[in-house]
Amino acid sequence: MVTLSSEPGRTAARDGGPDRFRVLDGLRFVAALSVVVFHFTARAHEDWGTSVDRVFPTLSQYAAYGTLGVEFFFVISGFVILMTAWDRSLADYTASRIGRLFPAYWAGVALSTLLLVVLWPEGRPVELGEALVNATMLQEAWGVHRLEGVYWTLWIELRFYLLVGVLMLVGLTRARIVAFCVLWPVVGAMAARADSALLEAVLLPTHAPLFAGGMMLYFVLREGHSLVAWLVVGMNAVFAAHAADRAAVGRIDEITAVEHSSPVVWLVTLGCFAVVAAATLTRLREVRWRWLTVLGALTYPLYLVHEFWGRYVIHLLTPALPEYAVLGIALAATVALAWGVHRLVERPFAGRLRRTILRELQDLQRTTAPVGTAPVGSPAAGRAVRPPHGLGTPGCHGTRTASPAGVGRDPRASTLARS
Repeated sequence: MVTLSSEPGRTAARDGGPDRFRVLDGLRFVAALSVVVFHFTARAHEDWGTSVDRVFPTLSQYAAYGTLGVEFFFVISGFVILMTAWDRSLADYTASRIGRLFPAYWAGVALSTLLLVVLWPEGRPVELGEALVNATMLQEAWGVHRLEGVYWTLWIELRFYLLVGVLMLVGLTRARIVAFCVLWPVVGAMAARADSALLEAVLLPTHAPLFAGGMMLYFVLREGHSLVAWLVVGMNAVFAAHAADRAAVGRIDEITAVEHSSPVVWLVTLGCFAVVAAATLTRLREVRWRWLTVLGALTYPLYLVHEFWGRYVIHLLTPALPEYAVLGIALAATVALAWGVHRLVERPFAGRLRRTILRELQDLQRTTAPVGTAPVGSPAAGRAVRPPHGLGTPGCHGTRTASPAGVGRDPRASTLARS
């Protein structure tokens, strides 16, 4: 049986422990903050009392590129999700993603519903049924309007998680990971050119290179530098920049007062890969500043709740205060709201939900497995069940470190078997 082996004392480290990628935690917050500033100071809306580009004629020119924080999230997500799946059972992987994503998400849906139904119905009309479907995180599949604009990225993340789950079901090997990261973006692009809506929905052609490139960066960390691995990273970085440049027409040109610059989009997108590589493959991974992890913990709830709550604050205060004072208060208010969601919802309930889901999935495996066989993904089947890696996407992932190949481990116990 071909399996991904463990690295004792590394990937099993607790949240906030010495083996955490703290710089990557901080970068997740930077990515979220860039999206927040984009929504407040560049994307077209009338909550400032006039067009955003008139309120911030200079800032909006730069903030328009804050939408590329989503690309940054997806590169980080590719890195972290492969780290999460490495040497884990499918049940543990599934439980860790559900436990990480849904408590904060449900809180975000509830807060947005409260705001748009009770406090600020003129912000956007919302029906109760629409909010309930949004609570499943599957509203895009049913053609239901998303409660918050940023939810579109969660639908992309969910499909990426599903693809990784299928890969785990087939079996993770070095060869399969590399082949997946080469073929997935290419086949996705072919599906887009063939105008196959179903294949496009499954293969995510615009975003596949971001995830695949991030996965290969983690592969380099675990297995060491190689020409093939870096060629795959470079290929995906180029594909990702090309896709981001094409997508920028809809995400910048059509909804802001800025006409995007292709060189800037290419530079920023390629920079996302370079920065993630620097944070995880250089001495930056040894940074131990705990406040970076605190910021990382706020990333996911901030991403979920900022847009309409921030615009509500802007709507209320714009007539009375200078624009930069209003902007500062809106930023502070949404960060405070994110802290409340993290402290009152994520911390007490995420772990409980994960453990409950894991226990029930393991029970289901035991009750459905043929007599005399071990459930797929159980320790008896060659995998160890591990605690979750996870603070989260956009912004939903934890960023715990793993040693580069050959560092601090027995190669006989921690190599990936070949087939």
